[in-house]
Amino acid sequence: MILFVLFPVLIPNLSAHLYHTKTGSTNRNLTPFEHFIDQLLLTPDSLKSALVDSFFNQLTQAPIVENDTTVHFVYRGSGNSVTIAGDANDWNPDTWPMLHVPPTNFWYYTTHFEADARLEYKFVKNGNNWLLDPLNPYTCLGGFGPNSELRMAQYVPPPEIKYNPAIPHGSLSDTTFYCSYLNQSRPISIYTPPDYVNSEELYGVVLLHDGPDYLALANARNVFDYLISQAKTPPLIAVFVPALKRTDEYAGALQADFSAFIVDTLMTWLDQRYRTLKSPQYRCVAGASNGGNIALWLGVTHPEIFGKIAAFSSNVEENIQSVLKADPKRDLKFYLDIGTYDLPVLIPRVNALKTILQEKGYTYKFQEIHEGHSWGNWKAHLDDALIYLFSEITGVKSGMRLDIPQDFELCQNFPNPFNPVTEIRFQIPQPTLVTLEVFNVMGEKISSLADQLMPAGRYTLKFDGTELASGVYFYHLNAGMFYDIKKCLLLK
Repeated sequence: MILFVLFPVLIPNLSAHLYHTKTGSTNRNLTPFEHFIDQLLLTPDSLKSALVDSFFNQLTQAPIVENDTTVHFVYRGSGNSVTIAGDANDWNPDTWPMLHVPPTNFWYYTTHFEADARLEYKFVKNGNNWLLDPLNPYTCLGGFGPNSELRMAQYVPPPEIKYNPAIPHGSLSDTTFYCSYLNQSRPISIYTPPDYVNSEELYGVVLLHDGPDYLALANARNVFDYLISQAKTPPLIAVFVPALKRTDEYAGALQADFSAFIVDTLMTWLDQRYRTLKSPQYRCVAGASNGGNIALWLGVTHPEIFGKIAAFSSNVEENIQSVLKADPKRDLKFYLDIGTYDLPVLIPRVNALKTILQEKGYTYKFQEIHEGHSWGNWKAHLDDALIYLFSEITGVKSGMRLDIPQDFELCQNFPNPFNPVTEIRFQIPQPTLVTLEVFNVMGEKISSLADQLMPAGRYTLKFDGTELASGVYFYHLNAGMFYDIKKCLLLK
């Protein structure tokens, strides 16, 4: 980051700046904010407050972003000092003092960020009063409450984190587990995709550490709904696991016991209770910060359970690096990211992990994101990880099972009778030229639902009878040497 401050030294009467302004700065190309500052400093003290009032009356939003990469933080209020603490200075309020223009109550600070950066911050008044920016409408909820959110000119807010009433929504259920390894009980939340209860399909699994935070702070339920509705990922089951002794469980003395609970208790129960795909290529373990550390540890030590790992702004303890360096390459796929303004201790750890993955020939995606160590960052990139990790199966239709059937089968449509839409399910055990057609009682073809070469799998296709009259219809499946007919009833 390149730091630029209009006045590197705070001079109470600003005489040095006034001299510079009078002797040449007016010849340079000023931005609107710089022009205002020059005007303000040249204005007599008795009129300065009126000029500040006029400026704020015209100001619609702050911070002020100019030329895509320049940002001006502005504040108006009394106080002995006003500073800025945020992602960009590791939340240290002593490093960014705002400049005061006496005798007004106006303060400002200028710096530069990347054009697509998103950063969180607060004002700190008199050294101990932490304030949201009263002129900034954007806030982001984090683990310690809301922060003001700086959005630079090219930052694009993520659409997937918002609740969309126009798309199908999955369901969330809660249960409680007793963990014999840790002698404790903990709540677990399970997300099932839309139409789970009406199907017989099998689903991939995503297990997220710091589960309650992923639900409350990362809007993960909305993210899964969005990705599934847009066919960016296959339908997935998500498991949200909380930490009780977070540091010890994720990166300390309880890591082995916590890992055993996940592998032996939770995943075993999940496979018995839900229709899951048990191959590790359909299972992802994910987390952020220390949650990323336990996600990495579970993946590298239990590749027979989890074949995909997502680690956001992750801690990477030495035991993870040691296992990856010493052991043969595992069948794993990784997503890693780190913020430009992340915790300083984490940046070299993530980069070292990236180097190991590259040297060992792992499949991985790495992103450096112009943000900080925050849920505002992680919730906006959960979709990046899931789309990448499940990229080999994103072309699968919403209703297709991802295991390979043993026989041809045409199922009875559901619902039946129907009005006006029903689903027709079928399965094929090998790549086959498939035609699925609908006929009326006169033997006339009224719809062709499929006519193409299709890979082995289980499929669900929709039949829409909106334009048809009530009555009996027949659907025919031709798949190689297999042929079957079933009857359905449309009732309006």
